[in-house]
Amino acid sequence: MFDLKVTNATLPDGRSGMDIGVISGRIAAVEANVTGEAGEVINAAGLLVSPPFIDCHFHMDATLSLGQPRLNESGRLLDGIQIWGELKPLLTHEAVIERAMRYCDLAVTQGLLAIRTHVDICDERLLGVEALLEVKKRVAPYIDLQLVAFPQDGYYRYPGAVDLLKRALDLGVDVVGGIPHFERTMADGAASVRALCEIAAERGLMIDLHCDETDDPLSRHIETLAYETQRLGLGGRSTGSHLTSMHSMDNYYVSKLLPLIAEAGVAAIANPLINIGIQGRHDTYPKRRGMTRVPELLAHGVTVAFGHDCVMDPWYSLGQGDMLDVASMGLHVAQMTSRDAMRQCFAAVTTEPAKILNLEGYGLDVGCKADMVLLQAADTIEAIRLKATRLAVIKGGKVIAKTPAKVSALDLAGRPENIDPASYAPRLG
Repeated sequence: MFDLKVTNATLPDGRSGMDIGVISGRIAAVEANVTGEAGEVINAAGLLVSPPFIDCHFHMDATLSLGQPRLNESGRLLDGIQIWGELKPLLTHEAVIERAMRYCDLAVTQGLLAIRTHVDICDERLLGVEALLEVKKRVAPYIDLQLVAFPQDGYYRYPGAVDLLKRALDLGVDVVGGIPHFERTMADGAASVRALCEIAAERGLMIDLHCDETDDPLSRHIETLAYETQRLGLGGRSTGSHLTSMHSMDNYYVSKLLPLIAEAGVAAIANPLINIGIQGRHDTYPKRRGMTRVPELLAHGVTVAFGHDCVMDPWYSLGQGDMLDVASMGLHVAQMTSRDAMRQCFAAVTTEPAKILNLEGYGLDVGCKADMVLLQAADTIEAIRLKATRLAVIKGGKVIAKTPAKVSALDLAGRPENIDPASYAPRLG
C-alpha cells in the first residue's frame, strides 16, 4: 500500500510511462506499471516529473528590499553594495524574517525546495544571521535552507569580520563564505582565501566564495581557491561562485586554470541573470556580458550549477524565484543551444546544485526523499522553453502546492478557445 502514487510520468532522463510509488516520505518504486493501491494517485498524463528545483546561490537577507533606502540607478555591483550598507543599520529582526518568509512561500509555488543563501556577517549585531537561522527552522518542513557566513564588506577589509564570521559559524551557520576580490589588495584577497579554507577544513565545513565577481582579468582568486582546496583536501566541499573574471581572461591562462579547478574538485556556480546585468557596466562596445565559461568548465568535468542570486534587492530589481528563468538565461548567454546542452541547463538548476549542497536523498531513485515537481511540459527542454507551470509540488510524498494548467485563449473564428502551447511543439529525440 503506497501513500502516494504518481502514474504515467516522463522523467528528466527521457523515460516515459513511469510510475512513482511513495511510502513514508520516501520513493519505494520507480518503474512502468507499478502495482499496488495508494492513498492518493496523481496521473501525470505523460508530463514531466522532476526532482525539485534548487537555488544554490542566493541572498535572502536582502531579498524583496528593493528601493530601501533607495534604488540602484546605475546597476553596478559596487553601488549595490553601498546601498545595502546604507540599509543594514535600518534592518530589524522582524523585517528580515517577514521578507524571507514571503520569499520562501513564493519559492514553494515554483517547486524550489532547497536554497543556499549567503547571509552578511559584517554587522556587529549579526542580525541577519539570527533572523535567517530562525527562518531556517520555520521553513524546515518544506525547504532545505543552507546558510553561508558571508563577509560582504571583506574578511580583512571590514573591522571585526574575522571574529564575526567565527561567531556566525558558532551559532550554526552551515558554510564558510568570502569575497576575496573585495579586499583592499590582491594579496589580502589571496590571504583571505587561504584563511577561510583553513577554517572550513578545521571545522569540517563546506566553503563557497564569491570569487572574482569582476571584469578584471587579473582577478585570479579562483586559482588560489583551487590550490587551497587541493592542499587541504576540500574537494567536493569547495565552490567558486560567479567567476566572472574568467569571461575576460586570455585563453592561454584559462587553458591552465580549468584543469586545476577540475583536479582540485572545486565546483562552479554561475548566476546568469545577475552576471549579465552587472558585468560590463564600464564598457562601451563591444560590451562584455560577464558570465563565466560554463561550457568549457563542463567540458573539463567541473560540476556547474546556476543560481538566482537576487530577487528585488539593491543588485537586481526583477525576479520571481523561478529557476527555469535562470536556466533559460544561462542557456542563451552561454549559447548552449544543442539538445544535450539545453538538458545540461535543466540539470544546472536541479541535480548539479544538489551535488554542491551535498543534499541527502535527492533525486527520483528508490530510497530518495519523495520530493518532486509535476511540470506542464513533455521534457526538460520544453520545461525551459515554456517556463512550465508547476502543476503540483510534492514534499515528503505530500502535495504542498498546486497551480492550474496554463492555456492561451484565442478569439479567432474557427479556432479553439483554449490552446496549450506545448501541443504545437515538434517531438524530438
